Amino acid sequence: MVRLAIDLQETAQWGAKFLYLITIITLFLGIYLHPGYIVLFVIFGILSGFNFYLKNIQTKHALLRNFGILATVRYFMESIGPEMRQYFYLSDTEERPFNRTERADVYRKSKNIDSTESFGTQLDIDKGATMLRHSMFPLSKKDVEEFSLTFGDERKLKSQFTINKAIMISAMSFGSLGANAVMALSLGAHKAGIPINTGEGGLSTYHLSGGADVIYQMGTAKFGCRNNDGTLNEEKFQKIAQTHQVKMVEIKFSQGAKPGKGGLLPKEKITEEIAKIRHVGMDKDVVSPSRHMECDNPKNTVKFIKKIQDLSELPVGIKFCLGDIKEFSVLIKEMKKQKVFPDYIAVDGAEGATGAAPKSFMDNVGVPLFASLKQVCNVLEKEKVRNKLKVVASGKLINPGKQIAALATGADAIYTARGFLLSLGCIQALQCNKGTCPAGITTHDPVLQRGLDVEAKSERVYNYVKNSNYEFKELLSALGVKNASKLGIQHLYHS
Repeated sequence: MVRLAIDLQETAQWGAKFLYLITIITLFLGIYLHPGYIVLFVIFGILSGFNFYLKNIQTKHALLRNFGILATVRYFMESIGPEMRQYFYLSDTEERPFNRTERADVYRKSKNIDSTESFGTQLDIDKGATMLRHSMFPLSKKDVEEFSLTFGDERKLKSQFTINKAIMISAMSFGSLGANAVMALSLGAHKAGIPINTGEGGLSTYHLSGGADVIYQMGTAKFGCRNNDGTLNEEKFQKIAQTHQVKMVEIKFSQGAKPGKGGLLPKEKITEEIAKIRHVGMDKDVVSPSRHMECDNPKNTVKFIKKIQDLSELPVGIKFCLGDIKEFSVLIKEMKKQKVFPDYIAVDGAEGATGAAPKSFMDNVGVPLFASLKQVCNVLEKEKVRNKLKVVASGKLINPGKQIAALATGADAIYTARGFLLSLGCIQALQCNKGTCPAGITTHDPVLQRGLDVEAKSERVYNYVKNSNYEFKELLSALGVKNASKLGIQHLYHS
C-alpha cells in the first residue's frame, strides 16, 4: 500500500508536469503553426488551471491536494459504486433493504405480468427463515372468505371503518413524496379499494385527489392542526376530521426509521407549498419534536388519546416502534384504568419506514417487527384486552408471504409503504432524503416528477394490490385457512 501511494504520487507529479508542458506547447503551435491548436491550448489550459487549483488552493480534500486531477477518478468511481454493485456485482439476493428478487416480484405484480419463477428458491431457508406451514388438505380458493376488518366496532362507533383487503398504504407525507407520487397513490388506492395514510406532513389536496379513503396521521408536530407552541388546535383538527374522505385518525408516537426522534424533512425538499401546509420556513430542516407535548407520561397519553377520539368521533389508532416493553405494559394498564383504548395499534418494526433518519437511529434503535408483534400481543393477552383493539403490522411487508406471517404472529392488518413505492417504479436509488429521486417519487423537482405519469402509475398501484390479494388468497388456501382471522402461530415454522 505504501508503494502504491508513492507510485500514485509520482504519477500525479509527472502528470501535472506533462499537463503544464502540453499546455505551453499547444500555445506555441497555435501561434506559430496553425490557429486550430488554440482549441487544444484552451482545453489543456483549463485542465492545468483546475489541477493547479486542486493541488495548491483548495484545502478541503487531502486527496485532491496531494494528487490533483488524478484523485477525481477516485471520487467518480466512488459516486457510481452503488449503481455498479446494484446492476453488475451483487447477486439477486444480496442487496439491502430489498434485494433484486423482492423488487422484481413487486414490479411484476404492479405491471400485471406473470410473477412465477423456476428451479427453486434462491434463499437459504435452512438458516433463520420463517416459513408458512401448508395443509395436507388445502381448501378450494372459492371456499376462502374475502378479507374484512372493521375499526371502531369495539367502541360501537357510528363511524366504523371497514377494509376489504389486508394491506393499506402506510404513512407517507406530501413532502417526503412529490405531488405526482401522492396523486398516483391516491388514485390507485381508490381503484383498489384501500385507504391511504397521509403521513405526518398534514392532509394535502393530493391525498384527496384520487378519491381514496384517508387515514389522517397526527405526528408530534401536529402539522395542519397545531398552535404556534406545538399544542393541538382543536378547531383545525375537527375541520380535518370532518373531511368526508378522512375515515380514521392515527396518532404517531414514533416510527421505525428513527424511534425516539421526531420526523425529519430536509430543507432541500421544502417547497413554498409544503412550507405553507406545515406552517414552517424553507431555510432549515424541519425537525418534529421527539414526542407530543401533551404526552409526557402514561396517564396524560391516554387522556390525549381520549381527547382525539372525542373531538374526531372517528376510529383512532396509535403508531409506534416498540422500545421498552415494560413502558408499553404500563401504558396498557393505564388504558385499563381509564377504560380508554385506541381502536388500533400500528406496530412499526425497526426495519420499517421510508423517512430520512440519522444512520445511528436507523441501524441501532428499536425492536424489529416480528419480535415486536410477539411482545405487544403477549402484553395485550396478559392484560386481557386483546379484544379491545386491532393490531396493524408494518415493516418490510411487501409480499403476501410476509404479510401472512405477520398476521399469524398476531396482526389483524398490514401497512406497507415501500411496497407501494416499488409499485410506482422506485429503483431503490437510496436518494429519498436528497430530493434527487431518479424515478420522480421522493422529489419536488418538476423535471424529475415529469417522468411519473399519475394515471399510468395509479394503474400499477391497483395491479399490485389486485395481484397481491389474489396471491394472499392462494396462500390461505394452501394453509387450509378459510379466513385470515384464523391464522395463528401454528401456521409458522422457524428454521
